[in-house]
Amino acid sequence: MQQTQRTLVGVAEHRARVAALIPPTPVERRPVGDCLGLALATDLESPIALPPFDNSAMDGYAVRSVDVATAAPEAPVSLPVAEDIPAGRGDVPPLLPGTAHRIMTGAPVPSGADAVVPVESTDGGVSEVLVRAAARPGAHIRWAGEDVRTGEVVLPAGIGLGPAQLGLAAAVGADRLAVRRPLRVLVLSTGSELVEPGQPLRGGQIYESNGVMLASAVRAAGGTAELLRFVPDDVDAFHRALAPWLDRVDLVLTSGGVSAGAYEVVKEALSGRGVSFHKVAVQPGGPQGLGRYDGGVPVVTLPGNPVSSLVSFEVFVRPALRAAMGFAETERPRRRATLVESLRSVSGKRQYRRGRFDEAAEDTVTVAPVGGPGSHLLSALARANCLLEVPENTTDLPAGSEVTVWLLG
Repeated sequence: MQQTQRTLVGVAEHRARVAALIPPTPVERRPVGDCLGLALATDLESPIALPPFDNSAMDGYAVRSVDVATAAPEAPVSLPVAEDIPAGRGDVPPLLPGTAHRIMTGAPVPSGADAVVPVESTDGGVSEVLVRAAARPGAHIRWAGEDVRTGEVVLPAGIGLGPAQLGLAAAVGADRLAVRRPLRVLVLSTGSELVEPGQPLRGGQIYESNGVMLASAVRAAGGTAELLRFVPDDVDAFHRALAPWLDRVDLVLTSGGVSAGAYEVVKEALSGRGVSFHKVAVQPGGPQGLGRYDGGVPVVTLPGNPVSSLVSFEVFVRPALRAAMGFAETERPRRRATLVESLRSVSGKRQYRRGRFDEAAEDTVTVAPVGGPGSHLLSALARANCLLEVPENTTDLPAGSEVTVWLLG
């Protein structure tokens, strides 16, 4: 037993090995509209201010606040309307004392005006307007540079580009962005016992699920995934299936075939071809492998049990993928929570249990284990919203213990 423990690779060490295996993807300049979900490769500085000019936040009337200081519903102030200012007008004349300009939302505020009176506080007049409410200086005006200053870094390198970030990039005039290319991953699923979902099962067969699960996990992390399924348990067939993809992907990700038993086709096919195999001090997911296939494309092999496979992806692969694609945030958010029921773990291994995280309580953030530790209990993982991390040297956690959880989004 002691000898086995000494041969185990630590979780941190294996995470570092996987991260070192996958180099950064190239930087590309893409149209802003094609950058959703990617990571910005360089800081984006704004060449303009936002707003670029003082503009109206309301449909109404541009006025001098002093001219409407006494306005009230029972004592409206009458002002002649000298100009109409729609959004987009560039030749806006100045506002003279004792007059108003009818103005639309987003239109430039004329010089001389220091407030906008909403149309709801007037009679909506065209040639003359009755103003029924006073306006403080600056009311309903969006000042130039109020949001963004010229030269300001509006989006830092490493940020994930969602709708709001892309909207901001477009607002400051960026038509293309420097981004890291998504990592191209081949998800390879082996097993003569695997059957495509929707087909009838025969004795000894199971539906293939790991491929769909891992390919989805790659895409959710920001990469692209090709799924190669139903590779039979045959070494020659494995190599033939893999060969056409070697110069088309950045990473080969396999599941299954890496344990200590017979018919472990992935282990047999990749041993001696640049891929090494070992056991990691983690549960679930002990059998792992990694390397470069014949010195070329990186390969990461994951266990075949579905929970082991996805937990291994979360712990070891997802952070490395995110880092290679330039994301500043590579890790799942961590929180501390109070365990609502006791659980036991295995000595010498870091355990990741499925859990339900709940912060609805006013003063207490709690987590409850979902299902047991079995690596085949996929339904429990589907119900979980977090992974509950138990340190290597902890075997008993009573209810009420503080634990670390990884939030799964």
